Amino acid sequence: MNKHPCTPPAPGDNIAALLTPALVVDLDAMQRNLQRMADFARQHRLRLRPHAKMHKCAAIAKLQIAAGAVGVCVQKLSEAEALAAAGITDLFISNEVIDPAKLTRVAELAGRVTLAIAVDSKLGVERLALAMQSAGSQIDVFVEVDVGQGRCGVAPTAAGALAQQVVAHASAGLRFAGLQAYHGRAQHLRSAAEREAAIHHAASLARAAQATVTAAGIHCPLVTGAGTGSFTFEAASGLWGELQAGSYLFMDRDYAENQPAPGAPVFEQALFIKSQVISRGEAHAVVDAGHKTYAIDSGLPTVWQRSDLTVTNGGDEHGILHPAPHASADVLPQLGDIVWLVPGHCDPTVNLHDHLVAVRGGLSDGVVETVWAVDARGCVS
Repeated sequence: MNKHPCTPPAPGDNIAALLTPALVVDLDAMQRNLQRMADFARQHRLRLRPHAKMHKCAAIAKLQIAAGAVGVCVQKLSEAEALAAAGITDLFISNEVIDPAKLTRVAELAGRVTLAIAVDSKLGVERLALAMQSAGSQIDVFVEVDVGQGRCGVAPTAAGALAQQVVAHASAGLRFAGLQAYHGRAQHLRSAAEREAAIHHAASLARAAQATVTAAGIHCPLVTGAGTGSFTFEAASGLWGELQAGSYLFMDRDYAENQPAPGAPVFEQALFIKSQVISRGEAHAVVDAGHKTYAIDSGLPTVWQRSDLTVTNGGDEHGILHPAPHASADVLPQLGDIVWLVPGHCDPTVNLHDHLVAVRGGLSDGVVETVWAVDARGCVS
């Protein structure tokens, strides 16, 4: 019988049989990335808490935990709920939740798993305490400090006072766990020197925040943060005790454009979109993968290992291939040819798909080993 069009492939299927477009993980490359980051954290005696908002998949989170991660981060309550339902028991919502109805759910979840959350306001602490007291559960609370992102987080000078607010609600189930110090904008500064300078400045701000906590008579157990573009610099600082890098596992076009940091592990591209040429003109070819298949917030995808081709915007269902400026139209693929794309940004690309097809043996002759559900797809609340 023919499969339903939306039925994912089955283990044992040859990669050639995958219908396009499909989101494919090169399992060999992914597992090398997994091990390299786990080894780095172990060698530097750092906790590793990868960001699961990247893959949104409990099966992958379990692989990361089995390799040594203490748990995973998420950015949304609904992501935490989805992963908890699929068996992940140590989660950190590294973001603020302010709505009382959501905080009721946070408190309920904290009664079932080991849960942490970030705060950056007195109101957030008070509402969290009310919810936790009502539920009778406990939660670890990190005070988020703005170390250069210009997004969430208190000024370093305010960290101690907010930590005092958390400690004052210990009887309600709040446990002060330390500081959340993540510099998102530093991740995509292209040169290693720029990223190092940004994290050096972030470290000075985080140390200032830590000093205000200590001055308030409160022990600061942990500073957590860091991303794929900067984690070597956080590790070298001696301040951060936990790394939250996520994209290292799959990589994407944007991260690949960063100049590597000296001594950093080498991560390979492991996430691909299998597409097919469905139309051909004299000077362009059209593949069947557009905005519904890959995110474009960090730019359009590139063609894997084809510097002679460029991708331009073709809309929701199409990508348009052109010869690179130095190439002729002869390099264009033909009707029916398979084209492997590297997405610009892995996180929102994964969120567009129900499944990740994990292939062993490479993109040419590989075989489907497993199909992972994107458990937290669409969990944006």
